[in-house]
Amino acid sequence: MPPRSRSSKSNSSQQYQMPAEWEPHLATWIAWPHNREDWPGKFGTIAWVYAEIVRNLSRYERVEIIVNDVASEKRAQNVLDRANTLNEKVRFHRWPTDRVWTRDSGCTFVKSSNQQAAICWQFNAWAKYSDWRKDQKIGGLMAKAARTNDVLAVFDDKRVVLEGGSIDVNGQGTLLTTEECLLSKTQERNPGLKRSDYEGVFAEYLGITNVIWLGSGIAGDDTHGHVDDITRFVTPDTVVTTVESDPNDANYEPLRENIRRLRAASDQHGNELAIVELPTPRPIIFENRRLPASYANFYVANGVVLVPVFNDPNDRIALDALADVFPDREVVGIYCGDLIWGFGAIHCMTQQQPAA
Repeated sequence: MPPRSRSSKSNSSQQYQMPAEWEPHLATWIAWPHNREDWPGKFGTIAWVYAEIVRNLSRYERVEIIVNDVASEKRAQNVLDRANTLNEKVRFHRWPTDRVWTRDSGCTFVKSSNQQAAICWQFNAWAKYSDWRKDQKIGGLMAKAARTNDVLAVFDDKRVVLEGGSIDVNGQGTLLTTEECLLSKTQERNPGLKRSDYEGVFAEYLGITNVIWLGSGIAGDDTHGHVDDITRFVTPDTVVTTVESDPNDANYEPLRENIRRLRAASDQHGNELAIVELPTPRPIIFENRRLPASYANFYVANGVVLVPVFNDPNDRIALDALADVFPDREVVGIYCGDLIWGFGAIHCMTQQQPAA
């Protein structure tokens, strides 16, 4: 059995520190939907899901929206205006993208000596698709627009491929990730990188001293194991994790293994984690394909937590559980039954810019 968690030390581990998502934000970054092939047959509904997300976010923080060009900006403005959401907290940036999953293609904003920096990872469309060259430029453009130093993440003189959805942090030095995503030969991001190599990268660029390795993600996950669909920090010592109650479901045993690992793991101080269980919605099947529907793909903004819901009986249970762990924030359910056809939900499409 591989180690549940492992500490890593680096001379530069204090140079950068990735804040937790619940720490104060300056803004949230998203990219406006434009690729019809990401939602074949459902594309017309997606802009209205985005409008609802922007409406809720802009009540609490600035929303930086990436659009392809002038025409795309006008279409976005029209939708937001009709939804009574176009306001002074919404800003646009005309940068072409391949897709809109900014969590994965964007930079990771970190703190460095009380200043802000942006870690720019290499992006290769989850080691699966060929159209990624526009998206790989987005991190640097975000850093420039935010007037932060952009830092290229490298290991052995090679750019490191990493997506934001593959990691989650508590802001104190502990990081969650999965073996399926980073260590599998399937959709292999960085051939040759070992467990200890990743831990060194996390220490150097994110200030991580403790890595908790979970096993697998959920069925239907196009990314092959992103952790933001299964387990998330909600306080420095508390995680919410997805569980499946049906023994016949494909997620049942992998999620049981993940919770076993969490119970054996510890935080950066060696303390046990508090674990809050989240249910799963009933399987969502569209065109004979299971979709990666999960309540764990929520996004924490300054005064609100946006949670994907699916018109499922477990929606209320998940919302109540998250309201308990975020008592100082409004918890809002966003219907994502159509959005998930693009194999991503709210956390996948957002990227936080922490307050400096």
